[in-house]
Amino acid sequence: MEEGTKTKKTIFVGGISDDTDETTLYEGFSTFGDILEVQIPPPASQHQNPAPDAPKHRGFAFVTFSSQGDAQDAIDNMDMNELKGRVLRVNLARPMKAATLNPQGNRAIWESEEWLQEHVKPLAQSGGNVAHIIFFSGI
Repeated sequence: MEEGTKTKKTIFVGGISDDTDETTLYEGFSTFGDILEVQIPPPASQHQNPAPDAPKHRGFAFVTFSSQGDAQDAIDNMDMNELKGRVLRVNLARPMKAATLNPQGNRAIWESEEWLQEHVKPLAQSGGNVAHIIFFSGI
C-alpha cells in the first residue's frame, strides 16, 4: 500500500480521555466502515519508569479504514462530537514531517551508534594534537 493512499484512509482522533482504549475507539468508529487498524501512541516517557498515575497515552489516536469514503464519513460524523465525556477533534491524518526527514525521530544523528562508528576516530588517528597534562603538587 502506498504511503499517500494509507494516509487518506487514516484519520487523526484528538482529545480522547485517559480511559479510552483501542476497543472503545473501534466500537465508536466501526459504524462508519471496516477498520484495518487502531493505534494509540504511548506517552513519550513510557520507556522510563512511569509513575502509576501517569497517563496511558498522549491523548490522540489513529484509525485506519479500508476505504477513503469510510474515513471521510467518520470525520464528518465524529468531529466535534463526544466520546466518553470528551469532545473529539477528527480529521485526516498527516504524515509526520520529522519522521520523513529523520527516520530516528527527534534524536541527533551523532547519537546513533552506526554514525559514531563510521565517523568518529580516536584523537591520535584523526590528525589532531594530543595534549599532555602535567600536574604540579603544591608541596
